[in-house]
Amino acid sequence: MDDRTSDPLDRALATALRRVEDRRTVPELGLVVSRVHDTTPLGYQRYTPSLSVVLAGRKRSVVGDDDQVWGREHFIITPVDLPVIAGVVETVPEVGFVSAVWQLDASVVAEVAGAMARATPSDQEPGRLGTWTPGLADAFARLVALMDTPEDVPVLAPLLSREVVLRLLQTDQAPRILAAIGTGEAEVVVAATRLLTERTAEPWSMATLADAVRTSESTLYARFRSATGMSPMQYLKRLRLGEAKRRMVVHGDTAAQAASAVGYRSASHFSRDYRAAYGRPPAEDAAVARTHFALVPA
Repeated sequence: MDDRTSDPLDRALATALRRVEDRRTVPELGLVVSRVHDTTPLGYQRYTPSLSVVLAGRKRSVVGDDDQVWGREHFIITPVDLPVIAGVVETVPEVGFVSAVWQLDASVVAEVAGAMARATPSDQEPGRLGTWTPGLADAFARLVALMDTPEDVPVLAPLLSREVVLRLLQTDQAPRILAAIGTGEAEVVVAATRLLTERTAEPWSMATLADAVRTSESTLYARFRSATGMSPMQYLKRLRLGEAKRRMVVHGDTAAQAASAVGYRSASHFSRDYRAAYGRPPAEDAAVARTHFALVPA
C-alpha cells in the first residue's frame, strides 16, 4: 500500500480512536466505529448493506465457503443482509483492533450510478475483498473526519457520501455496490433474503424459494451466490445457526429447544452444523459466550 492510500487511512484511524474514546457518535453519518483490545473467538454477526473497513489489526470473516483473514489493505462490501461468522485474529500494540462500518444508502447508490458513464461489465465475479484506491481512501477519510465536526454533517455528508459511492463504483466491487440497489438482477436476491430472514423456521427448499420469488432455481442460485458468496441454502443455514445461538445465550434455551425453534428437525443434524460453524458443541459454545458477555464492561 503506497503513501497516497495509507496516509488517508491513518487519518481515519486517528479520528476513529478519538471518537471511540469519547464515545461520540454521529447517527446522521450512518457510520459506526468500534475498538477491541484483544483477539476474539469466532461469532455470528448480521451485516446490513454496508462498507466494512479495518483500520488497525486483522479479522477473520467466513461467508459461505469463503474464509478470509484481512486487514486495512482491503475492504468488504455487503450488498444485502448477510449472516457472517467473524472474529478478531490480530491486534496492534497500544491500539488494538479498530474497525468502521458505513451503511450504504440504496437511493444514493442509484443516483450516483445513474449519473455515471456506463462501463462495459466484466465477465468475472469480483473477489470478496475490495482493494483501496488513493481516491477512495481519501474520500472515506474525509467522511470519517466529519465525526469531529458534526455541525458540518448536514452540508458535507451528502456530498462525501456520493463521492465515496462514486469511488467504490470505480473499483472491481461495482457489481456488489449495484446489488445494494435491489433492482434488476439483484431484485430476486433482495426478495429471497427478506423471505429467509423473516421466515427462517419454514422448511425452505430451492424449489419453494425460487417459486416464491418468481424465478428459476438456476437463476436464483447464480444471482444469490454472486451477491452474497453463498447459496440460498447455505445462507439459510447460517441464519438458523445464528438465531439458535442467540436464543441459547440470551434466552437460555437448550440446544434442542433452539434447534426446533429455528427449523431443525434433527438435533444431531443441528449439533453437527453448529460445531462445524463455531468449533464447539452448542451447549458448550453458548456457555462460553455467556461468560464472555458477562466479562465485557458495560
